[in-house]
Amino acid sequence: MKRPTLEVVAARAGVSKSSVSRVVNGETTVAPEIRDVVMQAVRELGYVPNAAARNLVTRRTDAVAVVVSDPPKGVVSDDPLFSTVVRTVSRELEAVGRRVVLILAESDESRARVERYVAGGHVDGVMLVALHGADPLPAALARMGLPVASFNRTAATDVPYVALDNAGGAELAVRHLLERGRRRIATITGPLDLYESRERLEGYRATLRDTGRRSIVALGDFTRVSGAEAMRQLLEDDPDVDAVFAANDLMAIGALRTLHQAGRRVPDDVAVVGFDDIEAAAYTTPALTSVRSSMADQATATVRLLLALIEGGPRKPVIMPNELVVRESS
Repeated sequence: MKRPTLEVVAARAGVSKSSVSRVVNGETTVAPEIRDVVMQAVRELGYVPNAAARNLVTRRTDAVAVVVSDPPKGVVSDDPLFSTVVRTVSRELEAVGRRVVLILAESDESRARVERYVAGGHVDGVMLVALHGADPLPAALARMGLPVASFNRTAATDVPYVALDNAGGAELAVRHLLERGRRRIATITGPLDLYESRERLEGYRATLRDTGRRSIVALGDFTRVSGAEAMRQLLEDDPDVDAVFAANDLMAIGALRTLHQAGRRVPDDVAVVGFDDIEAAAYTTPALTSVRSSMADQATATVRLLLALIEGGPRKPVIMPNELVVRESS
C-alpha cells in the first residue's frame, strides 16, 4: 500500500491541505474542531509525517525537553503529584505531535549537560519543573534565546511561568481556621528555597497580621516525615496551638499522625488544613481539609504557554485559581 499523503488526509478530513499541515506541525492556531477531525483522519489512514523533510522546512525538531531540576533528595519529584504533572505534560505534547524528552538535573554537572544538549539544537523548547530559588538553569537557558516556560515561578525574571495563587490559597486556609474560632494557628512550611513555599508562608503571615495575631512557624520540606517532626516541635514549643496550616498535604498527613500519637483530638483539640488536595486527603482519619489546586490544569497551562512561545506568542505569566475543600479535620 502507498503511504498516505497530506492530500489524502485533507480529503478524508474535509479540510484544506494547509490545515492538515498546520495540525501535524503542532501549530497552536488551529481551531480545536479542525484539529480533532484531522487527527481522526490521521489515525484512520495511519498517516506518518515525514519528519526529516518537515524539519528541513520548519527548522524544528518537534521535540520538547521537560527538565526536572530537583536535588538528589527529590523533594518535589517524590511527591505523588509529580507523576500527574509528567503524565499530563506527555499527553498534551503528544496530542500535538511533539516528542517529550524527560531530563533529570540533580547536580551542577547534570545541569551543565542540559545546557549543552539544549544548545545543540535538539529541542524546540524547554519546560522547567521543580526549580529551587538559587537554581541557575532558568537564566542560562533563557540566555540561549530558546522558548522556555516554567511550571511555577523562578528567580529568572525573564522566564514566563504558570503558578498557583499560593498566597491566596494560604489566606483561604487561615481565614477558614479563624472563622472556626481558632486562636493559635501555626504553620508548617515547605523548603524556603522554593517560591511556592515562601508565598504560602507570606499568605499565612499576612492573614494573621491583619487580625493582630502572631505567627507560629515550623520548618518542613514537603515530606510526611518533616510534617510529623514539625508538629512534634510545635507541640513542645507551644502546647496551646489549636490549629495548623501545612503547606502541603504530605506534611499535613505527617502532622495528623503526630497529633494522634500525642493524644490530641482532630479537630476538637487541633484543627489541620493542608494544601494540594491529593487523593489521600479524602482518606485520612479524619479526612483532611485542603486547598485544592489542580496540578493537571497547571501542567496543561504550562504546555500551552510553551507551545505559544514556540510560535512567537506573548511571554505573560499565568496564575491558576484555588479553592478550599472543607472536610472533617477542621
